[in-house]
Amino acid sequence: MIRHSTVSQAATLAIACLLLGLAGCAADPYQQRADVIKGHVESFYDSLKTDRVEGALHANQKIEAMATEMGESIRKRMQQPGMNQPAQEWALLKTTNETAAENWLALARYFTVKKQYEQARTTYQRVISTYRSTNNGSYADQAARGIKDLEMLTPAPGK
Repeated sequence: MIRHSTVSQAATLAIACLLLGLAGCAADPYQQRADVIKGHVESFYDSLKTDRVEGALHANQKIEAMATEMGESIRKRMQQPGMNQPAQEWALLKTTNETAAENWLALARYFTVKKQYEQARTTYQRVISTYRSTNNGSYADQAARGIKDLEMLTPAPGK
């Protein structure tokens, strides 16, 4: 009887631990995504601080990929009858897109400070081509102004 009781207690404890573990997995999916995005943003800026541009590019590309996946997921569910999207999901998508755009602008400014004007110009052009036709057009406008500012820093050929 004692042996059976010990086994039952161990089984009960194991089930309780499993349920507690599953409860942790059932955390808010929006918060989990936001935490992943935050990690990518930290990686982006840490990479720039240490002059690892490739790392910054990679981190921001991950953010853009997440935004693309979220957008596709929302669009697929919208096509299903009776499926409404919570405002929280739309807000996270908007924030993710804005974060990626802001990071590209930060990268262009980084290149400008480092006097890598052609890379800055290319990065600004990327913002314009990616964000011009979206609801984030203000980022494309900022990039266009950045290109104009670069013209002040780079002399015209032959001068």
